[in-house]
Amino acid sequence: MSQRINSPAEDSPKAELRAANAIPEEQILDAAYRLLLTIGPQRMTMADLARQAGVSRATLYRRWGSVREVLAALTTRAWVTLAEQAFPADAHTEVSRARLVDGVVLLARAIRTHPLLRTIVELDPEFLTPYLLKRRGTNTNHQLAMLEAGLRTAIAGGSVRDADPALLAHSVLLTAWSFTLTGPVLAGAPEGEGPELDRLDAELRLLLDRYLAP
Repeated sequence: MSQRINSPAEDSPKAELRAANAIPEEQILDAAYRLLLTIGPQRMTMADLARQAGVSRATLYRRWGSVREVLAALTTRAWVTLAEQAFPADAHTEVSRARLVDGVVLLARAIRTHPLLRTIVELDPEFLTPYLLKRRGTNTNHQLAMLEAGLRTAIAGGSVRDADPALLAHSVLLTAWSFTLTGPVLAGAPEGEGPELDRLDAELRLLLDRYLAP
């Protein structure tokens, strides 16, 4: 019978670090998403997440310092995916005012009804406060960059009025946020969807179209 003898390199901290870094981040974020929907963000701990993802706590702490940082990475992944679906990169499709408005309304609805946001709003709304009152997050910067690029092209094409595209992007995003986060409260629709919110989305479309029109 043969006996395996570990080499010093395999037992070294560097080998352990390499093994930890080899674990796909998506595996951990998928586990965080499942855990979030099951027990909510406030009850989630790094130990819980480590068990759910099948990794050690040391592995988690090499990448994120707290559950809040994991949730920030999780929301970034989700919202970036939704934004890219709302504003697909297609060199053969003209970037027009109508396309931009459709994209903003689609993104607002998609984020508003996403289980991730609904769970955060219901169980840990304070998680959103820093991004609304204190600093811009990765998602905000990503959405602003996409909007500004699209607006710049639409201005050049004549379907959007001639104005500072960065200022327009800020105004459009602020407006969309109100329909995304506050809309369910005003409409009395805690799930983020329903006939009243459909009507509000129609008003958001009209509002943005008229605001951006030449």
